[in-house]
Amino acid sequence: MAHQLTTCTFCGVGCGIYLETDGCRILGAYPSMSHPSNRGRICVRGWHVHEVASSPDRLRHPLLRENGRLRPASWEEAIWFIADRVEAIRRQWGPDAFGFFNAPRCSNEEAYLLQKLARAVIGTNNVDHGFGVYANNAVHVFLEMLGVPAASNSLGELAESEVILVDGVDLGMQLPTVGGHVIRAKLAGARLIVVDPRRHRVAEHADHLLQLRPGTDVHLYGAMAKVIVDRGLANLVFLKSRCRDYAAFEACLDQYDLLSAAEVCGVPAEAIEAAALAYARAKTATLLFSTGAEARNPDSIRAMVNLALLCGHVGRRGSGIFPLTEQNNLQGVCDMGVLPDMLPGYEPVSDATRRRVFEERWGVALPAEPGAGARSFFGGRRPGRFKAAWLCRYDPVTNATFCDAAEVLKGLELVVVQHLFMTATADYAHVILPCTAFGEEQVSFTSTDRRIQLAAQAIPPLAGTIPAWRQLMLVARALGAEWRYLSAADVMAEIGEVVPFYSAASHENLARGYGRQWPCTHDRPLGTKFLFDAETSWRPFRLARVPRPGKPACASADFPFGLVFGHSLYYWHQNALIRHSETLKREYRVLLLDYPEGFVEVNDEDARALGVRDGGRIRLVTAGGATETVARVTREVRTGTVFVPFFVREVERAILGRTTVEVGALDRPICVRVEKL
Repeated sequence: MAHQLTTCTFCGVGCGIYLETDGCRILGAYPSMSHPSNRGRICVRGWHVHEVASSPDRLRHPLLRENGRLRPASWEEAIWFIADRVEAIRRQWGPDAFGFFNAPRCSNEEAYLLQKLARAVIGTNNVDHGFGVYANNAVHVFLEMLGVPAASNSLGELAESEVILVDGVDLGMQLPTVGGHVIRAKLAGARLIVVDPRRHRVAEHADHLLQLRPGTDVHLYGAMAKVIVDRGLANLVFLKSRCRDYAAFEACLDQYDLLSAAEVCGVPAEAIEAAALAYARAKTATLLFSTGAEARNPDSIRAMVNLALLCGHVGRRGSGIFPLTEQNNLQGVCDMGVLPDMLPGYEPVSDATRRRVFEERWGVALPAEPGAGARSFFGGRRPGRFKAAWLCRYDPVTNATFCDAAEVLKGLELVVVQHLFMTATADYAHVILPCTAFGEEQVSFTSTDRRIQLAAQAIPPLAGTIPAWRQLMLVARALGAEWRYLSAADVMAEIGEVVPFYSAASHENLARGYGRQWPCTHDRPLGTKFLFDAETSWRPFRLARVPRPGKPACASADFPFGLVFGHSLYYWHQNALIRHSETLKREYRVLLLDYPEGFVEVNDEDARALGVRDGGRIRLVTAGGATETVARVTREVRTGTVFVPFFVREVERAILGRTTVEVGALDRPICVRVEKL
């Protein structure tokens, strides 16, 4: 038996695990006892991650659609078919007829070459990391206010936080290893604040549970900031030395009031005040929020960052702010430039000086206008302008929320899918290219604490498959580009040349210990103090004006409930990888045995008043539509609120009365009436 140290690639934590192999097959997985992200602990996904590679459903050769049916093809035939179709579409419709999208679980090397293919070979900035709950609000807000589009600290520093504030993420289910860090810190004496309309497992341990009405978080954070300023608890030394625009922020803060915020949020004023005082008085404090929160208005994220800056809880060990990522490489694909308006390293595509660096390295002129993201491509009002889509490990038919991706794909002239398995999206593909799986290649990923790590090769690739990054290179060469990467390590070497904070992240360096945190500019692990070091260009910080929003317009006599969409534990059951692990499929579908058609969640007090029993059928009625569904009666959701998991598509579309929702629209709860059937 052989044992290979590697990185789990199921979620953004990036736990260290060992794969046990017999040389040809991966037989099992177990945790690394010394890895700084998990220290001997992994979740159920990590224990069974190896089952994906050994699934009998793996794709084993390219497929081409001919006369409406998919047939096996050779790699050479598939590559030249793609090249011919790309050339024809580009000649007729131009480069902006293409869209290049990947899942946030693609490796850094795949992501880098995907956006390079789009920009340097095709000539378009239409690149994005998928249309799910992910917007790019955190990226842009963090760049605007902190200068760093990433978590400010390492996960291990949670043990050094006196106060931990968790906003909008069910850590116990979505990111269990992080949840473990938080609970152990709590047991060691840290105070825990939870802000969430839902009462999840970690919330049961909170010292301060602020179970607010959906869409009122800006009111909450504004009121907390007002309490801190009025009590004289703002960190004035930090604000004067490290921040700018405080005067404008303070003037805007006068719009907020504790008592009115309590009324809007549905949270007692004394609870808001107590949480604010605990956060401000702590010597060290950390704020954690989910990328799922990005579906809210960007002001929600600005308000959280303001709170951290106001108290000086940024840039020190044990004090910081984490945008947590459920997908394993959401941080990495953004670092690699899989964004419609930014090149690798977060350089604006419209900045001629920064663009010239890439043009000189890549030897071509690059498009200067920001491109169309996945939301515009799949949910925009002008779908006819797009003619081709490249989808790397991405299944938008299953995962793209609030749009009908299948309808868009039907109308395209070319759909290329790179994946391990046949997916719902693959049913609309003209070409399907089978990828290697976890453990079959050596590539890198960047976790939620900016840790760049290798996923090592433990076994040979499945016969008939080749790595996705190599597939991209072969297509680029067929289109006339002189790409010559012999390995993923060569791709990472080029990344280091164009992305300064990856400059020392070679595969050789990443193989030493447990990877490297960026900024990785020389051969040693870097962390929080280097991220905001005085010698870097990451400062000063900037507070943002966040005007007080209007009161959400729910709670009328006709429509007394606020309906909110969001993540549930059970969204994992739609994950393409979990569907091909028998253990995980069984684990994540267990609740659906009781609710086979899906469910929406209703508070037990509301259900009692309506005469609704658990599992009973209900009708949700809005001013624009109605639908029937099943109630899951639970105290996890607050009174006056109906929670709809993202995967319950029929409810989404019937209630919304349209197929797409703009970014930020979900911060305004939908008013509904609940009727017992």
